[in-house]
Amino acid sequence: MEGMKRPEATVLPDSALIPSNCQISPAPNQFTHEVTRSQPFYASRGTPSGPPAGQFDAGAKVVLLYYDGTDLCRVVDGAGRYVDTRFDGLRKLQAQ
Repeated sequence: MEGMKRPEATVLPDSALIPSNCQISPAPNQFTHEVTRSQPFYASRGTPSGPPAGQFDAGAKVVLLYYDGTDLCRVVDGAGRYVDTRFDGLRKLQAQ
């Protein structure tokens, strides 16, 4: 439509998708595990109900914080996202 101006596009920060109680600040800078394949992560604890909060790319570095032998574990990534993801998609990093 002539004479109509569109608003400027805005990219929301990750905090718009991940609740504040699922973020750690400052984010870690040393990691224990690497994601071996692209896989979803969930902000809600326990059994995921609903869509994932996001997706880890293969090669993403995380700190494994909690694993009780089930399918899911709790990790934090370099962006400070404190989330659940599948344990079988992680590989322990070699100590340096």
